Amino acid sequence: MSSICIITARGGSKRIPKKNIKEFCGKPIIAYSIEAALASKLFDEVMVSTDSEEIAAVARHYGAKVPFMRSEKASDDFATTADVLQEVIAEYEKRGQKFDMMCCIYPTAPFVTADKLHTAYKILIESDADLVQPVVAFSFPPQRAFVIRDGQLTYRYPECAPMRSQDLENWYHDAGQFYFHRVEAFMNKGTLKIIPFELSETEVQDIDNLTDWELAEMKYRLMRK
Repeated sequence: MSSICIITARGGSKRIPKKNIKEFCGKPIIAYSIEAALASKLFDEVMVSTDSEEIAAVARHYGAKVPFMRSEKASDDFATTADVLQEVIAEYEKRGQKFDMMCCIYPTAPFVTADKLHTAYKILIESDADLVQPVVAFSFPPQRAFVIRDGQLTYRYPECAPMRSQDLENWYHDAGQFYFHRVEAFMNKGTLKIIPFELSETEVQDIDNLTDWELAEMKYRLMRK
């Protein structure tokens, strides 16, 4: 089976300037995604989809391909990750290349490793799922969340307030690192059967501001130990 890794790296980050190529523990953060993909040896193609020549140059330096630049339509603030992936797959098909499996890795995902990619790939090919998605459990039970109504603090789910935390169902959120797809199912845009790949909270960090960045570097150093 043929496989492609697509690293989505749009330019023009506003909250963290040049976020996708900002130095993270000694090298551009996008380098970690590229190196993990290449080290896994799972992919016939490791490419970066970007609208930035500066990002493209860094990507090529670390071994990824940038065979074409992202379109303006797939680069605006309303374009989704799915829009970008569909554009990339369609462009490769125009060039006569088709893939069975696709892994989307975010450019700010230093916690992704070749081993994790291998595990996710194995889960996917040994199942009838369309997608393997890394998730992490909420550290505090969301069922005990508060809301403010008429200036007063109240439980959002009052029926859960007296329950022990161990008796509450675990809730999960997207780890924001990568997704492993079957290409045909993805391109058909139907309902996907998704299998979770659960990660530890110590290896997951959203990076939306500089405080997040510092936390991610701390967690990364901890993981490396």
